[in-house]
Amino acid sequence: MTLHRRRFIQLACALAGAPALARAQQAYPSRAIRMVVPFTAGSTTDVIGRTVAEQLEKRLGQPVVVENRPGAGGVLGASLVAGSAGDGYTLLVHSAAHLANQSLYPGLKYDTLKDFTPVTMLASMPNVIVAANARGFKSLRDLVDRARAEPDQYTYGSSGSGSGAHIAGEKFNAATGIKAIHVPYRGTPEAVNDVIAGRVDWFFLPLPLALPMVKAGKLTALAVSADARSAALPDVPTTAEAGFAGVDQKFWVGMFVPASTSGPVLDTLHSGTVQALSSATTRQRFDGLGADSAPMPQRQFSELVRVEMEATTRLIRDAGIRASN
Repeated sequence: MTLHRRRFIQLACALAGAPALARAQQAYPSRAIRMVVPFTAGSTTDVIGRTVAEQLEKRLGQPVVVENRPGAGGVLGASLVAGSAGDGYTLLVHSAAHLANQSLYPGLKYDTLKDFTPVTMLASMPNVIVAANARGFKSLRDLVDRARAEPDQYTYGSSGSGSGAHIAGEKFNAATGIKAIHVPYRGTPEAVNDVIAGRVDWFFLPLPLALPMVKAGKLTALAVSADARSAALPDVPTTAEAGFAGVDQKFWVGMFVPASTSGPVLDTLHSGTVQALSSATTRQRFDGLGADSAPMPQRQFSELVRVEMEATTRLIRDAGIRASN
């Protein structure tokens, strides 16, 4: 066989195999997907992530393996995903705290807006303003009136400086004109225990955590930060109904991927996740958490992330909030 004929055959074989190769390269997903949750197993974000992962793998036909990487308010897990390839095989499921970390940790090795692409919100749930029974607050208005009359005499707890509860508390201070003192704890259980004991006056607690303690009579629920009353606490008014519109600080969980992820992969992930969120199993589990399934178009979620991050950055700067060491 002559050299020219051999090269001709090699070229023909290459051209014949090109379509199959292209199809193989475009097939997504073709292996297991890693879903990084930057909080501990059993946390609200983790439960939401695992619920979605279980349904998502049915839609995509590949395993979706949840990997917990807790630490530094979610920074450790987010850093891992930011440095991953944008091939759709490493996902980040994070809470709204993701938008605060850029301001709380100036030395971050990633840029929240530039290094991640938002896929969709997964779930949203209100915070509940819960108060110590010993204080005898009759309503949210009563709390605000008393705190205004006695500046620096009331306290609110959080799971640490820079935490979601801390940011919610400072937003409430600014919106109502009160000067409640922030008392940081190592975690939510320690803070809530001191509210129950009457050593701290109130706390901004996600509905799933607040519900059992309110129903048991250990805490007084004054308002929920939602557009409508929660079916789980139908007698508790929204913050707007209580006379304080604009003080809401909702807890939400969303999905993100590295910014280099291609459009087709992003579309596949978004479509599969929206389908996962619409399943009866997902809705039932979210209902048990007091959470609402919250799928939205990718562009809409991206805009929400941008706007909320700008507002959160201003709040952190104006209130002088710093992360716990």
